[in-house]
Amino acid sequence: MGTEFPGFSGPSASTEAPLEMLAACHVRVERQCATLERLLAHLPAHGSDAQARAAAAAIIRYFDTAAVLHHADEETDLFPALLESMAGSDAVCIQGLTAGLCADHRRLESLWRTLRPSLQSIAAGEPATPAPEAVREFNQLYAAHMKREDDELLPMAARLLSDQDIDRIGRAMRERRGIKDV
Repeated sequence: MGTEFPGFSGPSASTEAPLEMLAACHVRVERQCATLERLLAHLPAHGSDAQARAAAAAIIRYFDTAAVLHHADEETDLFPALLESMAGSDAVCIQGLTAGLCADHRRLESLWRTLRPSLQSIAAGEPATPAPEAVREFNQLYAAHMKREDDELLPMAARLLSDQDIDRIGRAMRERRGIKDV
């Protein structure tokens, strides 16, 4: 396997710029999905070797923490702020978009629950292989989901939300992560 798994250095953004932080998270999700794909290819020849164990642990760590926080940031703070900023037919459009994104979150969470046990086994050095069809669906759904957020949701949020809305979202994100308010 030519590429190392763990320790990717991804783009950084902070809760001071919450929309940028959400976008930066998408790059990290893409990297974790690519790592998952490489892990699937690595396992038949190498099994749960040190590289596979480290990769599985990094994937688990990411999707158990950062991805969960990301979904909460959107569903608890960003989506409601967008809905509050709109009226009439625009609100219906936003409602449809956010409902679809929430449905994606539920499906991604379900797929993660399917993938996680085999990754835990690999991280523990036990022989296991994530279901290839679940990996494929997980990666494809995440790619489509992030494209929709990057192309539609985040640009719309940048246009429609006030500075106060953005600040409120950033404060909520810091609180969710246990970061003291700046």
